[in-house]
Amino acid sequence: MAPIGLVCSAVPPKDTIPAVARREVAADPEGEAFVQSTRERQARRRKRRFSRSVVAVLGALGTTLAVISVREGSASAGIASDKAKISQLEQRVQSQGEQVQSYVIRYDELANNLQMIEGQIAIDRVRLKDDKQNETEAAQYLREMAVDAYVNASSGSSSALATLTSAKNASTVPEQQVYVSVANKSLNDAIATFDSDESLISATQSALESEQAQTTEALSEVASSRAAAQDALGSEDATLNGVSANLRSLVTAANDAHEQEEQQESEEALAVTSAQQATTGTAGSPPASPSPGSYANPIRGVGDLSPERVDQGVDYTGFGPIFAIGAGVVVNVYNGGWPGGTFIVYRLTDGPADGLAVYAAEDIEPSVQVGEAVTSSTVIGQVYEGPDGIETGWADPSGDGTTMAADFGEFDGYNSTSFGYNFSQLLQALGAPGGIPQNDPPTGDLPSGWPQW
Repeated sequence: MAPIGLVCSAVPPKDTIPAVARREVAADPEGEAFVQSTRERQARRRKRRFSRSVVAVLGALGTTLAVISVREGSASAGIASDKAKISQLEQRVQSQGEQVQSYVIRYDELANNLQMIEGQIAIDRVRLKDDKQNETEAAQYLREMAVDAYVNASSGSSSALATLTSAKNASTVPEQQVYVSVANKSLNDAIATFDSDESLISATQSALESEQAQTTEALSEVASSRAAAQDALGSEDATLNGVSANLRSLVTAANDAHEQEEQQESEEALAVTSAQQATTGTAGSPPASPSPGSYANPIRGVGDLSPERVDQGVDYTGFGPIFAIGAGVVVNVYNGGWPGGTFIVYRLTDGPADGLAVYAAEDIEPSVQVGEAVTSSTVIGQVYEGPDGIETGWADPSGDGTTMAADFGEFDGYNSTSFGYNFSQLLQALGAPGGIPQNDPPTGDLPSGWPQW
């Protein structure tokens, strides 16, 4: 694995890679294939870690897992029940919603019809009022003609008679008879017209009022049904919201239980591993007093240790304390270019690699500070089971975040370098498992005089 800005051996998701690194990956014709292969290796790594943890703690966790299984079974049953209820409620809500919609449509139709009936009734009432006014005016006019004819008939100067009779029949028929005949006919015609209109309008108005009453009653019934359906819909909707909230609570509780189970598995695995180490004496505490100038296995305290590839250094997965190889001084702890931001560098001050620098990077929580003196008994950090694992190897002595393999241009993103292979040999000489070479021979050559193991 390598710092971002160089081509890394454990490349994080593409959208989190800084622009410089993305350009370098893009420039490499095999860059995309490397990114994909790295992600697949990380997935396999997490799967192996999980499988090993389960095997390691199966006996110790039998009872606990049984209890958790019962709890999860209960939660799963509750979730399934709530999902079934939600499905039924959604169907009922949809059905009731359609019923409410039909009531709304019918209500609107009746309301429009009632509005038309009321409009027609208003028109007919105006017509009837006009006819009554016309009748009143006609009767008044006839009365005026009668008075005029009666007063002026003897002199032959009646203007009223002149409008109702001609000169011919006025000279042959008594004026009074003519007046009576014409007046009666005119009045009767006016009254007959009024009576006909009144009868027609009254019949129409009666029918309209009957229809108005029926429509008003139907409208009231539809409004009542609509209100009842809306109440039922609101009740079902409230029930649906309650069941949905309960389902969310169950899912959250199930997720919390699963996270607690995973945490407990991890803690139990660590406890079992520590107990095994204390019993067998194969790993655990470092020597009480390492001799000056000697180096010790730095990953002897890492539980569930699994070697990975050799690249700029050596990759591993596991969890637990990581030590310094030997006496030295810390020159760096963090570098944002590396996954997780951890890049611990200490320059050795004793032994065959005196003056050279060692790095331990990625999924490690640092336990030391810059300037601190360390020995092979010093825990420099705690390895945690992160997505990238750890990498350790030869660093640039300046502690600037680069490796010796990068300084010498040996690393192209996924190959084993001479510096990584040399550090793997050192770890094997100290009792640690070596890394997995990616190519043979490794890329590049070590500087003249570089220590061999």
